[in-house]
Amino acid sequence: MDSDEIKRMYEWIQGRVMLAHEGDGVTISFDEPNANDFAGAGFDPEVVKLTLASDWWAEMATDIVETPDYAEPGESPEQILGYARDVVVEYVRKRLFT
Repeated sequence: MDSDEIKRMYEWIQGRVMLAHEGDGVTISFDEPNANDFAGAGFDPEVVKLTLASDWWAEMATDIVETPDYAEPGESPEQILGYARDVVVEYVRKRLFT
């Protein structure tokens, strides 16, 4: 997988990370894609299979939704959303750039 494809993947996944409107405070939701979602977006099936089966994928999904727990008081919802989307970049780049 080349760097352009990795970038396309993490940008696509970032689009599935959103602010949720549940209760008080900032909540992040992650519309976690499955293999069919990735296939529909045109990603290599073998890379997708290895990615979804990896331990880091579940860890990333958890870290995304837990991002508000680590935010500083007073940070805006948009800042926290940005941090959650940065989690995606860090995980995907770290694991797929070889």
